[in-house]
Amino acid sequence: MYYDYNYNGLNGVANQVQGIAIWTIVALILAIIGGVLVYFLFVRADLKLNAGLKKLRDLLDFKIMLIEPILKILYLIGTIFIILVSFNFITINFITFLLILILGPIILRIIYEASIILIMIWKNTKIISENTQKTKEKTTKSSDEKN
Repeated sequence: MYYDYNYNGLNGVANQVQGIAIWTIVALILAIIGGVLVYFLFVRADLKLNAGLKKLRDLLDFKIMLIEPILKILYLIGTIFIILVSFNFITINFITFLLILILGPIILRIIYEASIILIMIWKNTKIISENTQKTKEKTTKSSDEKN
């Protein structure tokens, strides 16, 4: 009796897994080095930049938040989806259709507003922090002028 276990196929898979593992380790090391370099040489550096690079720096330094427009888009997509899916229930039960059609967007809106509240808290805290810094700078400047 002859059994063919196809060892070449298993070796090929092992080689692919080994190559993926090595590249994953190399990618992780490069990502750590790159992240640290970008942070200290670009984000935290006091370089004079043009408007486009300044926006990129603000984005990388989390002064500009992307979550708000993403949440708005996801809310609109979710609302349209719930309304369209509710029409599946017309043939099953009209009451179920009406409940999903009416309560679905309301529940989604409540969830959306709860997440937006966190963003609004962050924005208001940022504004308060900026105003506090400006007040401190003015106070320090005026006390230096008196001396």
